[in-house]
Amino acid sequence: MSAQNSAGIQTLLDAEREAQKIVQKAREYRTKRVKDARSEAQKEIDDYRKQKDDEFKKFETEHTSGNKRAEADASKDAEGQLSTIKDAGSKSGSKVVDDLLRLATDVKPEVPDRVAAPAA
Repeated sequence: MSAQNSAGIQTLLDAEREAQKIVQKAREYRTKRVKDARSEAQKEIDDYRKQKDDEFKKFETEHTSGNKRAEADASKDAEGQLSTIKDAGSKSGSKVVDDLLRLATDVKPEVPDRVAAPAA
C-alpha cells in the first residue's frame, strides 16, 4: 500500500506543479494584457493630444492672420495720415510759425468784459 500511496502522492504533486504552471501563465498573460492596455491607452492619448494641437494651431492661424491683416491695414492708414500731416506742415508750417511769433511778440492787453471797471 505504501507504493500505491507514494504513487498517489506523486500524482498529486505532479498535478500541483501543473496547476502552478497554469497559474503562472495566467499571471504572465494578465500582466502582458495590462501592459498592452497601458501602451494602447497612451497611444490613444498621444493621438488625441496631437489632433487637438493641430486643431488649436489651425484656429490660431485663422484668427492670427486676421489680426495681422488688420494691423497691416492700420499701419497703411496711419502712414497715409502721417504723409497728409507732413504735407500740410511743409506747405503752411512757416506761416504758422510766423503767426505764432507775431502773436507772442505783439501783445495787446485788454480787460475782459466780465470784469467790472474799478470804482474810482
